[in-house]
Amino acid sequence: MSKTDFGFSQVDETEKAGRVAGVFESVAPSYDAMNDLMSVGLHRLWKRFAVDTALVRSGQRVLDVAGGTGDMTRLFAQRVGPTGEAWLTDINGPMLTTGRDRLADEGLNPPVLRCDAERLPFRSRYFDCVCVAFGLRNMTHKDTALAEFHRVLKPGGRLVVLEFSRVWKPLEKLYDLYSFRVLPFMGRLVAKDAESYRYLAESIRMHPDQDELKAMLETAGLEAVEYFNLSAGVVAVHRGWAS
Repeated sequence: MSKTDFGFSQVDETEKAGRVAGVFESVAPSYDAMNDLMSVGLHRLWKRFAVDTALVRSGQRVLDVAGGTGDMTRLFAQRVGPTGEAWLTDINGPMLTTGRDRLADEGLNPPVLRCDAERLPFRSRYFDCVCVAFGLRNMTHKDTALAEFHRVLKPGGRLVVLEFSRVWKPLEKLYDLYSFRVLPFMGRLVAKDAESYRYLAESIRMHPDQDELKAMLETAGLEAVEYFNLSAGVVAVHRGWAS
């Protein structure tokens, strides 16, 4: 049976999705508070930059993959307006429920669907933009997911990937100290779950770097692929165009 990474561990491919689900079921109630704490609020700026990069206009259709608690869906819904569509999707039920309820509390009612990014239940060439923010690294078959994103994009549509990446080398030691010492401590203090945040730190190190991910988007058929480093490479936004 094929193996894949789960943080620094190797597990059977059939086990990874269940283990990732366990992580996010555990952290769902405190996910947003931890995001603010971990990034000192910077994640909100990163997300806005990614939405700007998507070049979404009124009336267009957007698919937010692994949308979790709905931050990106909210921003896209504001851009596409009442004549457009901003879909909130996630494979994880508790995360999706949290996102749906948060958006409803704000008066937003986007279409919400629980689905697997590697087997999207949408027809080909339906969306003007597909976005995945901080979700790609948790997928078992990233190449399969990227091919699916390309499939559902219209010609001229954009794929935008916001993900943790490789930090500027002079900052590596400090970033490692934060990731493997401070982050699990905050996870234990706020989310009552240090291990899930230790996994999240490990999953960042196992994720392809900026150039590797760029090559993966190109292999999936995206064109004119480029990336933008934010916060010294702590995160990067990749954008590719569908042909």
